[in-house]
Amino acid sequence: MTALQEWLSYAPTPTPLNADQRWHVFISYRSVNRYWVLELYDILRQLGYSAFLDQYVLSAAAPLALTLSEELDASASAVMVWSNSYEDSEWCKKEFNYLEGRENQAQGFRYVIAKLDGTTLPGFAQGKIFVDFSDRREGPGGSDILRMLHGLAGKPLPEKAVRLAAEVDEEVKRARSAIQAARLDGDADRLLELSRSEHLAWSSSPMLGCAVAEALIALNRKDEALELSSKLCEGFPKTLRPRQLRGLAFARKGDWRKAQAILGELYAAGEIDPETLGIYARTWMDRYNITKDRRYLLKSRDLYRQAFETTSKDSYTGINAATKSLFLDEQQTALQLAQRVEQLVGTKAVPGKYWETATVAEVQLLQGHFAEAGQLYQAAVVAAPEEIGSHQSTYDQACLILDHLKTAENDRASVLKPFAHLANPGRSIAGLAS
Repeated sequence: MTALQEWLSYAPTPTPLNADQRWHVFISYRSVNRYWVLELYDILRQLGYSAFLDQYVLSAAAPLALTLSEELDASASAVMVWSNSYEDSEWCKKEFNYLEGRENQAQGFRYVIAKLDGTTLPGFAQGKIFVDFSDRREGPGGSDILRMLHGLAGKPLPEKAVRLAAEVDEEVKRARSAIQAARLDGDADRLLELSRSEHLAWSSSPMLGCAVAEALIALNRKDEALELSSKLCEGFPKTLRPRQLRGLAFARKGDWRKAQAILGELYAAGEIDPETLGIYARTWMDRYNITKDRRYLLKSRDLYRQAFETTSKDSYTGINAATKSLFLDEQQTALQLAQRVEQLVGTKAVPGKYWETATVAEVQLLQGHFAEAGQLYQAAVVAAPEEIGSHQSTYDQACLILDHLKTAENDRASVLKPFAHLANPGRSIAGLAS
């Protein structure tokens, strides 16, 4: 029995439909979440539910608004697949209001929100119970799919499912702590040992394996990260995160061609989340550093900017959009973007958080606050002393910024001092981005 099959053995069976009903479940979604929705559709069909999914039912000539309204009226329940992309759609907000009204007026009708990312539900939806699938971008599964199906049926989880879910949740909690501890200690062997677990928490989702792969990349163990991410891609072929991490590992190895092939394929398939765009943009910057072709720098900047303007709370893409604007000699734009990011991240170190603190440091560096940037870079290194791969990436970026700011040697030294432990501290890479 597969991990998914084990979970679905506890799923509720569909109840008979009334005479005026055609669908057990109506699925409301945005096209960018189509792959996840198709996984949900297949699971529902496997369990005997009749599910409405527009691409399988509507004809090209059908009047869209009228037809969807009719199909909603003929549905016993609904799932609203919510993400940042959904929130931005006025059409989907209207659908939300319609579902809310129908639940209040139609006896027995229920709907559940399936939340696919970290987006905060807007004010009008915050009182609604949701199922958090943000760690399951590859598709619905685990205890979360059970919670959703029982929520639609208005039933509590069966006792055996509750016990299994509690066991898995406890393993996830324990494993996350173990991964974080091994990452902080720089213990790559322990990370690899953890990744070989056969517990349901590891086999039912790529989440924990991805956390290990990400830690290996941070510790500069790129080959092991590539091997692990390859296994995760095989085990979860429709998942997104292992492919992102595989692309990042190739980029950190200096193989921008393989990295760009992976991320370019995701981008062409419609994946425009900040993480995908950010890593893809990085590959274009790597390509620029090799070729000195300004077109590639422009492409990198535009991708970072696209991600930041789409998800304006994503500081990673925002700070990179600012930095690439500086490299393009657009100093005023770089400063404005850095100030926007500063409003998100503040001016102080984030205890125990490497990348968050390094971002704060880079914001200060772009504004010419060299002493403050050096202190913040030092705080970042102390927060994660063994993450040599992360230190090297941050150091390279800082050198490029200092070159473009034409920084005096004493200020340059104060900024780069925290990276003296690297193999080539204080190196000059002036001209890489000129």
